[in-house]
Amino acid sequence: MDADERDLLEQVLRKTMTAASGTAVDASLAGLGWAQMLTEEPGTAIPLVFRLLGETGAHASVLNDVVLREAGSPHGRTLALPYTGGTWLEWARDDSTDGCALDPALPLRRVGAGGPVPLADGRRALGWWLLGTGRAMLALARRHVLDRHQFGRPLASFQALRHRLAETYTALEGAEAALTAPGDDHTSALLAKAAAGRAALTAARHCGQALGGIGFTAEHDLHRHVKRALVLDGLLGSARDLTREAGTLLLREGRTPRLVDL
Repeated sequence: MDADERDLLEQVLRKTMTAASGTAVDASLAGLGWAQMLTEEPGTAIPLVFRLLGETGAHASVLNDVVLREAGSPHGRTLALPYTGGTWLEWARDDSTDGCALDPALPLRRVGAGGPVPLADGRRALGWWLLGTGRAMLALARRHVLDRHQFGRPLASFQALRHRLAETYTALEGAEAALTAPGDDHTSALLAKAAAGRAALTAARHCGQALGGIGFTAEHDLHRHVKRALVLDGLLGSARDLTREAGTLLLREGRTPRLVDL
């Protein structure tokens, strides 16, 4: 896939995800050859699709496909996925929304404990989704502080808010560097997902402060992205859990795993 084809695909996907979600996005991806892209160009397909899911606020069941591909299992099934706290969830391939109290838009259902599944590709995919979600929150906060005024000055002129948004931007850029760093092993995926989860939670905290009370209202989009970030962070290991796991690896192996080779 060359640059022009990738840009065209991104335009089509962004338009689709802005207008629809769930099974409608799954159907659109299937029509665009998602299964073939995932097999032949996963390094392009996974970052593009999952980042756009985060930026647009849409959702789809494609995480199943990523994990199934890594496991060498047939495409199109669902499987039990580990969640922080010892819970197991299934990402349904329909639009039912009875199982996820935190984010009712997601078709997640609690299931019994599943068998061992490979996690590296799924964690990277979720990392891209969290990155897109964080960038969406930052865009909302940036637009708000540029447009709104207080004491005769734009909110963007207040140093405290600028520091919060700068910290958010730095965290998101660091997460992207971790996600794009060479290496597709278990440890690099673990660290990349941890960095992305921490960056998205940083965005939720600081952007919520920048938006103030309006960010908590149903009329504003921020609360949807915050709930999405909280759910995705816990799936396949939260930032806190993965950081502890990285510490365990450090103690066992006697070396620090690198996010990026300098």
